Amino acid sequence: MAQILSSPQCHLGIARNMVNASPLTPKAWSSIVLRQKRAGNLKSSSKFQVFAIKAENNAINRLESLLNLDVTPYTDKIIAEYIWIGGSGIDLRSKSRTISKPVEHPSELPKWNYDGSSTGQAPGEDSEVILYPQAIFRDPFRGGNNILVICDSYTPAGEPIPTNKRARAAEIFSNSKVINEVPWYGIEQEYTLLQTNVQWPLGWPVGGYPGPQGPYYCGVGADKSFGRDISDAHYKACLYAGINISGTNGEVMPGQWEYQVGPSVGIEAGDHIWCSRYILERITEQVGVVLTLDPKPIEGDWNGAGCHTNYSTKSMREEGGFEVIKKAILNLSLRHHEHISAYGEGNERRLTGKHETANINTFSWGVANRGCSIRVGRDTEKQGKGEKHLLKVEKKLFLSVSTSIKSCFAFRILEWILPFPSPCTYSLVMKHFHMAGYLEDRRPASNMDPYVVTSLLAETTILWEPTLEAEALAAQKLSLKV
Repeated sequence: MAQILSSPQCHLGIARNMVNASPLTPKAWSSIVLRQKRAGNLKSSSKFQVFAIKAENNAINRLESLLNLDVTPYTDKIIAEYIWIGGSGIDLRSKSRTISKPVEHPSELPKWNYDGSSTGQAPGEDSEVILYPQAIFRDPFRGGNNILVICDSYTPAGEPIPTNKRARAAEIFSNSKVINEVPWYGIEQEYTLLQTNVQWPLGWPVGGYPGPQGPYYCGVGADKSFGRDISDAHYKACLYAGINISGTNGEVMPGQWEYQVGPSVGIEAGDHIWCSRYILERITEQVGVVLTLDPKPIEGDWNGAGCHTNYSTKSMREEGGFEVIKKAILNLSLRHHEHISAYGEGNERRLTGKHETANINTFSWGVANRGCSIRVGRDTEKQGKGEKHLLKVEKKLFLSVSTSIKSCFAFRILEWILPFPSPCTYSLVMKHFHMAGYLEDRRPASNMDPYVVTSLLAETTILWEPTLEAEALAAQKLSLKV
């Protein structure tokens, strides 16, 4: 880091034409090392002069050392970062507290409170809102035994406040019918990175536009990929935290990225998405980039940002699973407007029927069609059922693979599908997961609440039963033979 000094002998002058230039970042300052010339004298100047030298023991370095302190040899106490959803339903809030010793389950943590009048969640005359710890993750920022704690919010009387969508989701996922169906979710979270001062996508010329879409999706190169370090840092931080992140890629619009979380079961899907969003917000905060989950950050011929939700139940993954999928699609068509109203703010700007979306007012489904509301995979249609029988046939192959990958999230898939726990490789398991019976709901916006979307899918496809007349009319309209 740099020390900025005033000196008549060794200096970097500030030119008049640099008044409107961008300030140097701390890293830029640290890379400038000016040394006094050995021969000759420098003319002094009455103007203000600055220069930067590299210093090992300055305030910034000392601060970084303190931030990286490992306190475990000196105390059993840990720091718990309590995280909750604010009044907008999409903003995240957090604050820290000391816990006397490491914990392994959220039930070991105390409830806490916050000022709800400052987050738009309570009136000033009765502002106390209570935080209930619900899920814990390792803290990738503090390390050690420190933790991130996903919480939901309640009144002092124990009632969920209106912005607490987790409580309702937990009710649905605790229903015995839903539990027996073991609902899996794989969520594709898209997001856009913006330049801080101008609120314009990262990598775009200020006030201008890059070349048209085409080379940016999964692109490589300084003129195609903007923000890869943020994406990679987020990926590793999520793995460290224990989040079920399964991949990431650059998206169609430059400055836009996606990561995938899953497979997750039930309420876990929402917990993991919210914690992954928090980690992403913290990383972008550190590097001075703005994160937006707006479903259509740039108007015009540019892709929007969604949160496609892949969904599968036990019945879909078994013999005859394709028929179960078609019945689920039928139910989803009958509750299309209920789902759309719960799938994110501003989604009407994204779901236009263009840019790989369906029209917001019309329900549709198709095989391998990314312009539909619901997409079914080609392999799911081809097999007409899940791939459980193939996995059983390849039992010997699974047993022969090294057990060193057992901690991988993909191992959990085998524990759910097979009658025995087996070691596996990521590619082998994911191959069969994608071939198993599932559907992709392409309607959710990038700013959707995962508690709402996941629980609504379970409610509509498992718990809700339409009238026979409505079912028959919908089946005829959608050309579905159920």
